Amino acid sequence: MAIDEGADLLLVHHGLFWGASHPWTGKRYELIRTLVENNLAIYSSHLPLDMHPELGNNAQLAAALGFRKVEPFFIEKGQAIGLQASVKVPREKLARKLEQVVGSRVHLISGGPETCRSIGIVTGGAGSHLKLAADEGVDTFITGEGPHWTYALAEELGINVLYGGHYATETFGVKALAKYLSDKFKVPWVFIDRPTGL
Repeated sequence: MAIDEGADLLLVHHGLFWGASHPWTGKRYELIRTLVENNLAIYSSHLPLDMHPELGNNAQLAAALGFRKVEPFFIEKGQAIGLQASVKVPREKLARKLEQVVGSRVHLISGGPETCRSIGIVTGGAGSHLKLAADEGVDTFITGEGPHWTYALAEELGINVLYGGHYATETFGVKALAKYLSDKFKVPWVFIDRPTGL
């Protein structure tokens, strides 16, 4: 799709490699060959793009939700990878707003108060870390996805959880980075939407 658009740089959130990538055969070989033959470079930036204070997925999602003042949140390996906002908003209204912002269905686990006052955001797949979010004091946690057992855990912890979709919550950063580079270097950009539904 990027080649069809005439792109020579593809910005992605998730990279091509998640560990050892040998041997270079089959679909993996076809992908790399296609990239090389079409002079298409790839830049992937996972956690740095999640965490970036302006262009990151969390910052962009928070801004899209109207959260103007955010603080670091969700300490993982000594580093805050999410953001927290102190706002007063009805749980159902927040769910509708998130649905509008991500452009897809949101799954709400109503385990916490009807009025949200402390909202944590970690885009992607942080749902299995509800305890960490609750321990950091939020009453509502927005992320992309989580395991089935988090439904009962959210009720146990007394925390609302909004699953906005792993893909849907992680498109904000690449769009913001592409726009930034386009503005800075005066080159065109296009977002290629390929939702997974997950």
